[in-house]
Amino acid sequence: MTDREELEIAVKALDSKKATEITALKVKDLTILANYFVIASASSTTQVKALADEVEYRLEQAGVTPKSIEGAGSRSWIVMDYVDVIVHIFQEEQREFYQLERLWADGEQVDISGIIAN
Repeated sequence: MTDREELEIAVKALDSKKATEITALKVKDLTILANYFVIASASSTTQVKALADEVEYRLEQAGVTPKSIEGAGSRSWIVMDYVDVIVHIFQEEQREFYQLERLWADGEQVDISGIIAN
């Protein structure tokens, strides 16, 4: 499975559970951490958990397991490391605080309009 396919599965999973402000950044040329970051917002701690569960489920169905998952205890943010794709799920306030899009502003914005339902 390609990293782009993993990205698409993660984005579709987030979209299916009503994540907001889903963003994908190509960071391959900026860091060795991953090729893509996916960032999404949730309105509550319950939704943060539901989004993470759905991403994990759908990627496992595709034969991809996470290297690690951090933040599940706090539920205000969860980061899921799939090696080539890292999924960041934030409660809205936490996303504003960490501002990953600003931190990784040199990353290339990935057009996901064809992946998510409008």
